[in-house]
Amino acid sequence: MFRLGQALDEIFGEKNRLAIINWQKSAAPRPDNNHVSTSTEYVLVYAKDAALAESRSLARTASDNTRYGNPDNDPNDLWREGNLTARSYSAKDDYAIQSPFTGELHYPAGEGAWRHPKRNIKSWLGQWGSDVIEKDIGDGKGKALLIKGGKANDIPAGARKSAFKRLEQDNWPFIWFGRDGKGRPRTKTYLNQIKKGKVPVSYWADELFTPDVRLDAASWDYSESGRSSDGVSELSALVGEGHGFVTVKPLKLISKIIQIWCPPNGLVLDPFAGSGTTGHAVLWLNQEEGSNRRFILMEQGAPENGDKYARTLTWQRLHNAITGDRPDGEKAEPLGGGFEYRLLTKAIDARAVLSMQRDELIDVVLTSHWETHRRSAPSLRRIEDESYQYLIGQDENMEGYFLIWDNGGPVGSLSLDTYKRVAQEAKKASIEPPFHVYARYELFQSPNVRFWKIPDKILADLGLTEHDEFNNEDEIS
Repeated sequence: MFRLGQALDEIFGEKNRLAIINWQKSAAPRPDNNHVSTSTEYVLVYAKDAALAESRSLARTASDNTRYGNPDNDPNDLWREGNLTARSYSAKDDYAIQSPFTGELHYPAGEGAWRHPKRNIKSWLGQWGSDVIEKDIGDGKGKALLIKGGKANDIPAGARKSAFKRLEQDNWPFIWFGRDGKGRPRTKTYLNQIKKGKVPVSYWADELFTPDVRLDAASWDYSESGRSSDGVSELSALVGEGHGFVTVKPLKLISKIIQIWCPPNGLVLDPFAGSGTTGHAVLWLNQEEGSNRRFILMEQGAPENGDKYARTLTWQRLHNAITGDRPDGEKAEPLGGGFEYRLLTKAIDARAVLSMQRDELIDVVLTSHWETHRRSAPSLRRIEDESYQYLIGQDENMEGYFLIWDNGGPVGSLSLDTYKRVAQEAKKASIEPPFHVYARYELFQSPNVRFWKIPDKILADLGLTEHDEFNNEDEIS
């Protein structure tokens, strides 16, 4: 998780990290570690732009509302205990509140402050039958709210009697002190005033836990997000035993992620499709919610080992989920929907690289550089200024990257003339040598240039040689 987080922070920016989900992948301790059982995995959630991202609420169930009741016959209907302490600190809202039942002085919990304006709190306290005054009690904080005639940990007997008498009546004040009057001050949170859905942030193992409004680290229990063993069972049910997968992400987990962060008409991309859980989850959600999400799955399999499960497994799972077909001729409820299966047959070789359009080649240059050098060299920032013919990127050391491209194509060569153009563009962009130049041939040499030959350099960065192909030629689409 640490290395993945660093990589994703570099790609998306740490400010665009929405959540780190701690997913419980097994219900029982696993004997897979000499020290601590690794029963959890992590899901890192990022947005391209956190300011534009939207996290959808999950549908509330009957179990989500079990904490709500109405013991005092409140006309506003069901409510539960709420927290009077806010997360953020404010000196003006940090002061003592005296209980009208016990006389005890209560302060905000932890490093927080009271979340409601002082005038409102004073009014609510007064509804317990006694006048409330503001008084400096020498505690270094704001003026305390005290029961009139009271002092620290002591109040007039009449005030205490009035409070308990009010407690015996219906429709308690908004601020209350527990059913016996002996607790801390708390508020009422009404069910009809909260969001219709539940916020996907809390520790979901505890169905009674109050969801927090801040998206941060969270824990997802297997009862809500499934286990790896569930994923294996789900796969076996669709395609039969003997598929060879021992770790499969469960439908609950992937469905939950899609439901929260992909809009109902959105597109889900899974570049490591595996057994096809993502596509299956989209199909299931579309049926359950009436949504219209689409998916694109990519799976290479392991052709070098004779493993082509993209066709024999991933395809079969999606087909059976849609049609309801099951092993041994059994039938289940079909999810409906559809998909196209396409096999990539275009080889990634020297000819393919050289036939790319300029923008495509720029993408490959920048991506392949980052993939190969990310642990030893800074990543590249693409330069979008169309006034540059050759300058395509710049790294964190302010070194420039140039692609020699003849107007109208194809990839050009580094010659004296093209070098002059490189030097002119570098001067315009305030870039100092060395200049990283990608070109077909090096016809001119300069100590200011680090030359990278196309396609050799790109193929090497992609782990290929000029004669390698990405797919086997015996594949058919």
